[in-house]
Amino acid sequence: MSVLLHISDPHFGTERSEVVDALLELHAALGPELVVVSGDITQRARASQFARARAFFEQLTGSARLVIPGNHDVPLFNLAARLFRPYGGYRRALGRELSPEFESADLCVICLNTTRPWRFENGEISSAQVRRVAQRLEGADPAKLRVVVTHQPVHVITGKDGKNIAHGSERAVRTWTASGADLVLGGHIHLPYVRPLAEGYPGLARRSWIVQAGTAVSSRVRGAIPNSVNVLRFERASPKRCVVERWDYRSPSFRLQESETLGLD
Repeated sequence: MSVLLHISDPHFGTERSEVVDALLELHAALGPELVVVSGDITQRARASQFARARAFFEQLTGSARLVIPGNHDVPLFNLAARLFRPYGGYRRALGRELSPEFESADLCVICLNTTRPWRFENGEISSAQVRRVAQRLEGADPAKLRVVVTHQPVHVITGKDGKNIAHGSERAVRTWTASGADLVLGGHIHLPYVRPLAEGYPGLARRSWIVQAGTAVSSRVRGAIPNSVNVLRFERASPKRCVVERWDYRSPSFRLQESETLGLD
């Protein structure tokens, strides 16, 4: 069985040390094959915040890791850096690749950078990104769990979050599901949920799901929703299924809050 740990929006610079420690303990207990971090690594894209994030990631030993930037990882107040070196700090700390990929015997995970330096908060999925992801999905073994990762969500469940949907999401979702996407993972709004994508896009070519994560370790929680992460468990079988677990921080540890088995055939 493959285990994937989905972390989002840690916002280093606002992290809670006790939650960071608990997340490291959860990672050690799970021993996931892959850790996916879907953006907003820092609070304000400062070098010290990136350094703290890197130190945390380096402790996630034994797992492959995919990390993408969020809108908070682009400088906000340093306009020169935002215009000419928007990902300079990110790349120095976390590597040059902004849209990494991972493939194993059971998983095909494709990340894309949905941030845009000229957008302070909203994201965008370009036509070129839609095509690249579709080609990778079509080339992957359909028995694998085929996953796309964005920062901004492609589907929301509350009206006030509508403004946070990445521009170009409809074209992307319809193309990717037709190309074989099983799941789209995201973050940005600090609200964890699992929903069928057909809820927002009727008439999709196949059954696919959005899996959103809350904020992993930041004090910037949303209302009464605690820090949380997602754990995905997948094993090749027929019919094709994936278990998605939500783990919430309840002092002094992360605890399983809910589990849902998603049909993918």
